[in-house]
Amino acid sequence: MTRTGIAILLLLAAAAAATGRFGIAAHGLVLDPGPPLIDERDLTIMIIDGDTLHLSFIPAPEKPAHRGPLTEDDYAEIAAQLGIEPEAIHAVVDIEAGATHSGFSKENMPIINFDLRVFRRTAERRKINLGQHSASEALGNLNVRKYGSQQAAQHARLAAAMKIDSITAIESTFWGMFQIGGFNWKLCGAASPQDFVDRCSRSEFDQLQLFANFITNTGLTKYLKDKNWAAFAKYYNGPAYASQGYHTKMANAYQKYKAKNKASNPTT
Repeated sequence: MTRTGIAILLLLAAAAAATGRFGIAAHGLVLDPGPPLIDERDLTIMIIDGDTLHLSFIPAPEKPAHRGPLTEDDYAEIAAQLGIEPEAIHAVVDIEAGATHSGFSKENMPIINFDLRVFRRTAERRKINLGQHSASEALGNLNVRKYGSQQAAQHARLAAAMKIDSITAIESTFWGMFQIGGFNWKLCGAASPQDFVDRCSRSEFDQLQLFANFITNTGLTKYLKDKNWAAFAKYYNGPAYASQGYHTKMANAYQKYKAKNKASNPTT
């Protein structure tokens, strides 16, 4: 594991007990680091509980590569930059994106999961009095019947939460085909919470780049490289990963894509 990955993962246990700033959510690591800084060598760094971590981001393109679904070339391009196999990324998508394997429910509307528990917790930390918003649709049950679909209802709930506090709403939502928590926008290489949302809403290729930045800066790339599905799922999906079978599902998905690619390219 990289030095950055080791430092972050060690801090998860210590800082959770000492400050409550770190924890595990259903998808990805819950991190609350300070703002990124630039050191004397023009490298991006972040200070977390006194430790200096050097961050590494894949630059966002000026324009998205395309508006449609990810292509095999897209998977191969990012996998090469990460030093892992494309099938490993496919395996994560299999678990996180659902049956459609899509990052969008419709154009410019990324797949999301607004987490009310995270919203309440984040609002409390940010000193937002939700009692003043008890009638908000954000705080009620998800109304699929009213909006016609799960994702339409999720976006309506998020819109209501944005009216209470936009940053809290963004950071309490899991985004795109990799279901990355909005609280991790810094580790994904976004300039701000809104930039994170804009990129998630632009293309699946942008979502893939955000995911690549996230696993690079949390040290999780090593686990995908080694096909250590249990370790990856533990930190990406949380401590309940085993009971949900995330590690075995990813392992099976990886083997499925390896077999598919071998059948398509028997000489490789």
